[in-house]
Amino acid sequence: MKIGIIGAGAAGMMTAATIAEGSSNADVFLIEKNDGIGKKVEITGGGRCNVTTGFSDIKEILKKYPRGANFLKFAMYNFSQADVFAWVSSHGVPLKIEEDMRVFPKSNNGKDITKLFNKIFEEKKVNVLLKHNASDVIKKDDKFFVKFSDGKELDFDFIVFTSGGNAYSHTGSTGDGYAFSKALGHKITDLAPSLHAFTFAEKRMPDLAGISFKHVSLKIKGEKTYEFTGPFVFTHRGISGPAVFALSSMAAHEKFETKDDSYLFIDFFPEKKYEDVFAEINRYAIENQKKEFINVLKNFVPKALAEIMCEDMEIGTKKCMDASKKDLNKTVEFLKNMKFKISGKSPGDEFVTAGGVDLRDIDSKTMESKICPNLYFAGEILDIDGFTGGFNLQSAWSTGRLAGESIIKKIS
Repeated sequence: MKIGIIGAGAAGMMTAATIAEGSSNADVFLIEKNDGIGKKVEITGGGRCNVTTGFSDIKEILKKYPRGANFLKFAMYNFSQADVFAWVSSHGVPLKIEEDMRVFPKSNNGKDITKLFNKIFEEKKVNVLLKHNASDVIKKDDKFFVKFSDGKELDFDFIVFTSGGNAYSHTGSTGDGYAFSKALGHKITDLAPSLHAFTFAEKRMPDLAGISFKHVSLKIKGEKTYEFTGPFVFTHRGISGPAVFALSSMAAHEKFETKDDSYLFIDFFPEKKYEDVFAEINRYAIENQKKEFINVLKNFVPKALAEIMCEDMEIGTKKCMDASKKDLNKTVEFLKNMKFKISGKSPGDEFVTAGGVDLRDIDSKTMESKICPNLYFAGEILDIDGFTGGFNLQSAWSTGRLAGESIIKKIS
């Protein structure tokens, strides 16, 4: 049986490895437009490859997926975070769980993961077709015909679409699989970038670049209100970091950048009530009456942010003894509800695509199409996406594993 897997990212590599290791009846072809496999996998986690998450409670892990969690449940229990950890380790790449619960190779080298798969493919004689750009996929009777941009054509008994989304286009994820899927009768849900940074309209952003916070609450309002608490960092153009990525994931389909009244609000003290912050600032002001008010603010936020706050509030070099109750209330409002106008999403930072092949068209227990027999799907091409921290690679491993196992059952 000839099996064609289009896309050698995480899902494609896992599907190919699963079939190659689990069946002697399969002639596996892994088709990739790049000159190597796993391009996007290698660059996750800053080049270290955030293989999976260190959390072990699957119910809690599934809460990290704004879209597709219920569909993903069967695949996740079938090939869990612990299973991925054990599988990778057993193939000669020891892993480690870091303090933030992300999992990396102990070597801190993402290429070790692609080397692992290359070794399997070489040993099991998988046909890895690099620099093969699929331009069309057609089904005639019981065969699939894959046409390539150079005019060549191959036929297969089974096809697996693992071509990713349209994020990180320079790694080959250009969304080709959506067109193939649609042509074979599948619906594609609305697509949007997820896990991206936000850019702001304020010209003062370069003055804040590099300032980071470990625990703040971020909130944006669209058709719904979205809120997330965690770490973030100011950039030259806006904000980035884990909390920002999570917030962008939750609100991926909101068109904030096209609205005139789109704002992001920052609460620097989410665990404290307004009146408690007021009392602390007031106490500092009373105890340091002869000092400039900015010195009080430096006890709460970094100097650069304190300077901007004083400038915006027109407090300037005012002494604490001269600060009015109105000044204190303005200060607390800044600390609990600082507002920035959203101007866009940072280009190049879209790590994941929200949206994809409609999950209603796919059998969650096999990854097989309900519309087109012997066609399977895995990975980011599906309408599944998660927060940063190894969750998107985990869903790719899980769905790729399930697709591979399902095909083995059919051909055995």
